[in-house]
Amino acid sequence: MNKKMSLTKAKLPIGPLLLGLCIALTTSLPAAEEKASAAKKGGVGVTPAESFNVPEGFEVELLYQVPSDSEGSWVCLTTDPKGRLLASDQYGSLYRITVKDDGAVDVARLEGEFGMAHGMLSAFGSLYINVNGQPGNAKQKEVKSGIYRLTDTTGDDQYDKVEHLIELHGRGEHGPHALVLSPDGKQIYVAGGNTTDLPAEVPHSRVPRHWSEDHLLGSMPDARGHNAGRLAPGGWVARINPDGSDFEIIATGFRNEYDIAFNPAGELFTYDADMEWDVGTPWYRPTRVNHVVSGAEFGWRNGAGKWPAYYPDSLGAVVDIGPGSPTGIAFGTGAKFPAKYQKALFICDWSFGNIFAVHMDESGSSYNGSFETFATAAPLPVTDLVVRPQDGLLYFTIGGRRTQSALYRIRYTGPESTAPVEASADQKSQALRQLRHKLESFHGSANPEAVAAAIAELGKADRNIRFAARIALEHQPVDQWRSKVLALTDPQALIHGVIALARCGEASDASAAIEALTSIKWDALSDSQRIDLLRAYGLTFIRLGKPNDAQRATILAQLDPHLPGKNVDVNRELAQVLIALDADKIAARVVDLMINAPTQEDQMRYAFALRGHEATWDADSQKAYFGWFQDAAAARGGMSFGGFLTNIRDAAIAKLSDEKKAELGDLLKTPEARDPLADLEPRDVVKEWKVEDLTADSEATKQAYDFERGKKMFAVGQCYKCHRMSGQGGILGPDLTGAGGRFSNKDLLVSIIEPDKVISDQYGATQFLTLDGKVIVGKVINLSGDRMMVLTNMMNPADQTTIIRDDIDTMGEATTSMMPAGLLNTMTAEEIRDLLAYLKAGGNPSHEIYAK
Repeated sequence: MNKKMSLTKAKLPIGPLLLGLCIALTTSLPAAEEKASAAKKGGVGVTPAESFNVPEGFEVELLYQVPSDSEGSWVCLTTDPKGRLLASDQYGSLYRITVKDDGAVDVARLEGEFGMAHGMLSAFGSLYINVNGQPGNAKQKEVKSGIYRLTDTTGDDQYDKVEHLIELHGRGEHGPHALVLSPDGKQIYVAGGNTTDLPAEVPHSRVPRHWSEDHLLGSMPDARGHNAGRLAPGGWVARINPDGSDFEIIATGFRNEYDIAFNPAGELFTYDADMEWDVGTPWYRPTRVNHVVSGAEFGWRNGAGKWPAYYPDSLGAVVDIGPGSPTGIAFGTGAKFPAKYQKALFICDWSFGNIFAVHMDESGSSYNGSFETFATAAPLPVTDLVVRPQDGLLYFTIGGRRTQSALYRIRYTGPESTAPVEASADQKSQALRQLRHKLESFHGSANPEAVAAAIAELGKADRNIRFAARIALEHQPVDQWRSKVLALTDPQALIHGVIALARCGEASDASAAIEALTSIKWDALSDSQRIDLLRAYGLTFIRLGKPNDAQRATILAQLDPHLPGKNVDVNRELAQVLIALDADKIAARVVDLMINAPTQEDQMRYAFALRGHEATWDADSQKAYFGWFQDAAAARGGMSFGGFLTNIRDAAIAKLSDEKKAELGDLLKTPEARDPLADLEPRDVVKEWKVEDLTADSEATKQAYDFERGKKMFAVGQCYKCHRMSGQGGILGPDLTGAGGRFSNKDLLVSIIEPDKVISDQYGATQFLTLDGKVIVGKVINLSGDRMMVLTNMMNPADQTTIIRDDIDTMGEATTSMMPAGLLNTMTAEEIRDLLAYLKAGGNPSHEIYAK
């Protein structure tokens, strides 16, 4: 149960939302003195402590409201050996906060012209800061970005010696970030966002340095130009010695990981950012927690080039969180909290105003996880957090982008034990981690023992073991292992050996790599192994060269009969390879997949893949392809979504002859934006369904369900717009894949028909009453100074309303859900029954529910 405290004013009565659209109402204005009173409480200034939602037994305390005009907006937080907190203004100085036993704080600005830190660490008798120098900053016009070491040489408790250890060419919010101490206390780990160049001298790298974009059918930069020139390796994590020497790359392929943290077992984690402008596209990747292992690649590329999480040459997430803006993270180690929170990873989402607790379980040599909303309020631009060892409390700051800043802390006062807990270790997982660590010991240098050890583990069932083995192999001279991997008979080991050869070999290796891959029997592979095989082919074509005619024929004989198949991800990758090979009638088959795909993301993926294809078009398929763009005008997504659609269409048109353009005629006209509800209009209202109308029928046990009809109703009900099912669909609402296993049919009906009845903290909205009498309902998703950007339409992520803080009279929790009501009213009882079965089955046609 969450502790729900009332906000500045009572909740405003607002009727159900239609598709979460912004509601503007005319109402009487409260007296001016009421607004002044609210401001004193923090209602329109700093977020008041009593407005937080936290788990039962936890309490939030507001310790300090930062004076914006003199102390700026704090974005970075750490502790020093004396238990004092240190904070950095995003555009200014460093501050030292002494916390007294009664909760009072003394704040003092540190002497010296340094600050603007996104990372701070007290270690080795010094304070290390990672500076994001801002061009034109009045306080520090000439400051250079990078890692500085500040030392007190006189004993007066001030840092009088400043050394610039490493210059990092990157500025701003995607620049140099966190600094943390290594588990052995001997080195420093550092994070850099995706606009942070690596230093000029990088003596060591655990990631093989042959990183590339690796797109079989090419890529496309962001439609609005963001990071269009940034190529691999993207964001990175490295480590250094205390004096800044021996810079070593640990992992790459992040978008913009702001902070990093070690768990008690010495394993490193981060919370990586999404590109919110990509929402609605197939290359959108939600914010996610990553296990940062040696040599890792996480697949960020600019624009449409981001790698799917299932690619074998990258690693995926421990848990996907969803849209947001990651800032500080910290494990609960040392907190005087109940056991599960001591083990949790606390992560900050700046834009949506959440602190999440991520609960991780050992899974092979890595982890999997789940998360809960631990603390939330609106607005809550949370920037960083730390567990202070002296009292075991969780301290956090809000601020950033010159928004109102403050310091808070969270304590537990409930009945559960807060005694320190020891990290339990599953013996099997521990053994696999040790094996992974052994393989990782070969990363970064040649070792005569590495080849045999790596080849022995290329076929391991554990994904991270396979990855560590391949990276170990890639650090060894190719001549020492080429023939050995090509002689492998285990399909999985052979596939990963060929991936290594494709990444490290020469053009002369192409024929041998293709011969090895064509020897593998498709029917003997699992779906994930088929994806690995297709990626191996793609990397071979990209890096070593395309097949000759005889090789092409052999590959087509192996792959072509299997499109389309049953697995969505396999179909996507198989379509790419067959398009690259100009397989017979491939355009028609992919267009058919595109037209019949249930989600706009999958449709867009196929449209993107065909944009440069010329060889196998027939007239009907080409008309259907360009006709799709007319229908796609009703689709909605993030800020770059429409631009991507336009650019894909323009690229396809550029491949047409003048004769073909004339033949296609009006289909090539610029599509006009359509109402996203247009695809629902042809269906008549059947009934305004109530829960009691459907419960008895839905819970009958002896009946047959129609999977395909249930899947169709999921699309008809617009569920895919906001929710994911089996990896398909939107991300603004909760993933529904596992909902059927947690809820009864009645629970599901209540959630759909009466969405206002229970509203999750994570997906709840805020109601704002402005001084001119308008009521605006939505999610705060971005802030800048005194401006708040509010998402008011879940069906259109680009639809935002700007609210000025001084124009707000009151704000509070919305009593209505942003999920629309009435979604079932165009369906028959039988269609609803099949929709519920589809939800219960998690979108799996093999689920036991269909065996009845």
